[in-house]
Amino acid sequence: MQWLITKYLISAGVVVVISEVAKRSGKLGGLMAALPLITLLSMVWMYIEQAPEAKIAEQASFTFWYVIPTLPMFLAFPFLLARFGFWSSMGIGAALTIACFIVLSLLLRQFGIELL
Repeated sequence: MQWLITKYLISAGVVVVISEVAKRSGKLGGLMAALPLITLLSMVWMYIEQAPEAKIAEQASFTFWYVIPTLPMFLAFPFLLARFGFWSSMGIGAALTIACFIVLSLLLRQFGIELL
């Protein structure tokens, strides 16, 4: 149980640090948010807990494919924010991400990669 709490605290700490840095510097906050810190941490946790290497590799591979459909949201969000406000922009961005994910999933299925 202590290990689980440690994982929660470290993982949450990364998110808090990034949000605090982003308040002071959009560039540095954006760079830190773009780094795959949580993904790397999750793979470290899996390794420490002796997950099979195949599972760790699978997680890294799927993370790559799942990042791609999120990218259009980051381009659209500043445009949306100026016109619709924060929460509406978040909702539209989430819908855009879901739509991009569905399109990517259908595309990749033709190459034998199943995301759903």
